[in-house]
Amino acid sequence: MLRPLLASMVGLVAASGLAVEIVAQSPAPGGWLVPDWNKPPITDATRKPAPRRSLVGMWAPAGGPGAGTQASGVLAKPNNGRPENALPYTPYGQELYKSHRALEGADAVVAGQDNDPRNTCEPLGVPRYNHYNVRLTQFFQDEHKIVLLYHYDNRWRVIWTDGRELPTVVDGGVLIGGEFREQRFFGYSVGRWVDDYTFVAQTVGTMPEDRVWLDSTGRPISDKVRVTETFRRVDSDTLVWSETIDDPKVYSQPWETMRLPMRLHDPRTDLMEYYCSPSEQENYNRIFEGTAKGKGAQ
Repeated sequence: MLRPLLASMVGLVAASGLAVEIVAQSPAPGGWLVPDWNKPPITDATRKPAPRRSLVGMWAPAGGPGAGTQASGVLAKPNNGRPENALPYTPYGQELYKSHRALEGADAVVAGQDNDPRNTCEPLGVPRYNHYNVRLTQFFQDEHKIVLLYHYDNRWRVIWTDGRELPTVVDGGVLIGGEFREQRFFGYSVGRWVDDYTFVAQTVGTMPEDRVWLDSTGRPISDKVRVTETFRRVDSDTLVWSETIDDPKVYSQPWETMRLPMRLHDPRTDLMEYYCSPSEQENYNRIFEGTAKGKGAQ
């Protein structure tokens, strides 16, 4: 079962910088299009104006299939040990980070010794879905909502645009109109257009820190976080997706996690399945644990 094994291993192999998605430059026989990662640069002559108040389309990192991998941590602050990328942890946030054993980043451990919830196929949650192997992401919208379809694990989320209020975060959940609601992996998202080409979304009510991480290097996130995403439609073919988190439980101040330029792709593009399989994860751990033990014995 090579394809499921490949799909479950993508996030881990990505740490080596390898692009594992098979791509081609032309439609396959029968009209099944594959991702086109060799798009020509946009010039003044080819630039087309963006449609008003629309994010609709199939979008992918403008830098290519590896530009959204983020194996080294969130784009704006990779976990590489450099002082300029140190995060403003609270004392609790620092201890929480130390308790995480990640397969990537400055403090990585070997396979089989990690405690990343991803590797038991737990949902990544928001905002981590924005920081894990972002490749082709589809946006749909109507007068009430915008829906994002993530490639990894075939997950989707809703950002409401109908004017509803952002819930109030309380211990263990949120309050909506005085009624208690449960925590959710994708939280509760509402958004609005601040101008014809800029859409801002906020998300609260996410899962607690024992269920989700911020990124693949073990940076933590808590259920007190407020995630602010800005989607700026630069032109017809370019979208800039940025994100800031405000989590006073874990970080002493808000900080920007990413600013990712995206290119529009053909909406007919077919995508290879990419999901988490517990059995294939076990196979991966057996293979790489054995490799690590063999190296240690030499």
